[in-house]
Formats: sequence, structure tokens, C-alpha cells
Amino acid sequence: MSPDSLATAAVAVTSNIALYTAWIGMFLMVALSGAGSALGTVIGGQSSIAAMKKRDDIFANCMLLSAMPGTQGLYGFGAFFLLKAKIVPGMPMESAVAILGAGLIVGLVCLLSAIQQGRVVASGIESIGNGNDVFSKTLVLAVFPELYAIISFAAAFLISTGI
Repeated sequence: MSPDSLATAAVAVTSNIALYTAWIGMFLMVALSGAGSALGTVIGGQSSIAAMKKRDDIFANCMLLSAMPGTQGLYGFGAFFLLKAKIVPGMPMESAVAILGAGLIVGLVCLLSAIQQGRVVASGIESIGNGNDVFSKTLVLAVFPELYAIISFAAAFLISTGI
């Protein structure tokens, strides 16, 4: 092989590695945030079923609270669309690593915040089932883990503008 063909082959391999690196970040972003939302909504849903055994009139409140952890999956999906256009053949490795980093940020933060938000709403739902009027207070407290998911989405937006 000539030196020119070796250089061309090296560029092609590097380009493929950059694409694979970026797509791994994208997959992690959607998978982890979606998994977190699935787990968080299940935690809230299980508490809802238990609470409604005591009081069947609280379904609307239980449903709204149980759905809250579902938003983290939407943040991961939204960040996917922000970054998808940045993945192009021949992209620099620095951009690919930035996308991988954004994927890890959004994916992990949304995974953890959705699960913890599910625990917060589950506690509130349990209390509502016991006859306490804590729906609005639970709603306010459940927003706190959500804020970190929003911050991770904002970070992905800022990363996308820098690529």
C-alpha cells in the first residue's frame, strides 16, 4: 500500500469511529432516559393501585402524579432530535465525543431523576390514599427532581450549539 492509501484508510477508520461514538451517545441518551421514565411511572402506578384500594375516588390525582416521571423520557427524545443533525459522515472526533458526553449527561440524569421522582410521587400517593390532602404539595415536591432533568436537557442544547 502506498502512503496515500494508508492515510486515506486511516481517515476512513477515524471517521467510522467518530460516527459509532456519536451514535452510542444517542442510544444511551434515549435508552437510559426512557428506562428511567418507565421505572418511575411504574413506581407511581404501583402506589396508585395500592392507594385506590382504600379510596377509589382518587384516581385522577394518582394518574397525574404517576405520569410525572414520564417526562424524563421525553427530554431524552427531544435531545436526540437536537443532536441527530450533528451526526454526519466525516465529523470530527471532538464532536462525536461531545455527543457521547451529552448522551451520558441526559441519559444518566434523566434515569436517576425519573426513578427518584417516582419515589416522591409514590409517597404522596400513599399519603393521599390514607386520607391526607397532599396532592398539591406532592406536585411541588415532585418538581425538584424534574429540574435536574431539565438542566441536563439544557446542557445537551448548549453542547449542540457548540458542535
